[in-house]
Amino acid sequence: MSKVKYIYDSEKLAFLKIKPKKGRKLGYFALFLVASALFGFLCFVILLNTSYFETPKDKILAREIENMRINYALLDKRVEQLDETMSDLEARDNNVYRAYFNSSPIDAEKRKGEEPGANRYKQLEGYNNSDLVISTTKRLDIISNQMAFQSKSLDEIHKLAKGKEKLLAAIPAIQPVKNEELRQMASGFGYRSDPFTKIRKFHKGMDFTARTGTPIYATGDGVVEKADASLSGYGNHIEIRHGFGYKTLYAHLSKYKTRPGQRVKRGDVIGYVGSTGRSEAPHLHYEVYQNGKVVNPLNFYYGSISAKEYVLISQIANQENQSLD
Repeated sequence: MSKVKYIYDSEKLAFLKIKPKKGRKLGYFALFLVASALFGFLCFVILLNTSYFETPKDKILAREIENMRINYALLDKRVEQLDETMSDLEARDNNVYRAYFNSSPIDAEKRKGEEPGANRYKQLEGYNNSDLVISTTKRLDIISNQMAFQSKSLDEIHKLAKGKEKLLAAIPAIQPVKNEELRQMASGFGYRSDPFTKIRKFHKGMDFTARTGTPIYATGDGVVEKADASLSGYGNHIEIRHGFGYKTLYAHLSKYKTRPGQRVKRGDVIGYVGSTGRSEAPHLHYEVYQNGKVVNPLNFYYGSISAKEYVLISQIANQENQSLD
């Protein structure tokens, strides 16, 4: 109940009751209704933006968004795996397959092809996650270009292989000492400790330890260029010119089973393991040259060992131990 208000009338010398206007009451009531409505609307908006007031539609939408996030994470991982696989295939193409056929490696930028223009992705703009969608699409486009280019490259290598049976026979593709006759693969290609000076220096080949007299095999078809002890430190050694830019050297032999000028086939016995020259123990020191440059022999054993044996021998060869010469 509202309070009664009075006003003092000086002429009548009495207090007179003030009668409120009817319109003012209506105004107060209307103001109360408006304020209540605004307060209610504000509370409703706050509730809509909290998790306490989710409609079934909101829950379905939230579940779909979460599923999209999970699917994107899986897609992103697949794209990374594809990218790694393509990089590995390109490395093999340049460093192994093309090396075998004396073909020049392909530039990485050329493999990716031309960069797609900005207009290509214009239809993907204007969405909440446009940047994410565009970047992912670009990555997939690059991988797609790489796959198309790699397919053409493998077709080219296939054509080279069909016409180069002689080249395939000339490549030094087997181990010079059989696995069953090896004591171990003592030292690999790269920097190793010298057994005499103990100084770290570059070891240009691979050392295979075996008993004196163990047969040594030609690793590819070719012509024997040397069978003597003319190189300092190598002792009795053999050099075979295979053609197509390939040459192999076999050092520290106990004796020869071939002579200069003789043609040999892959797998022919050319000599026997020894410890002549600058050698700490009986072993074969084996080197491979391609176009005049010494290369890692480990890259050429595809013709005589299994994948498991290759992994094992590569682990040993990559250890920085002491060489035997």
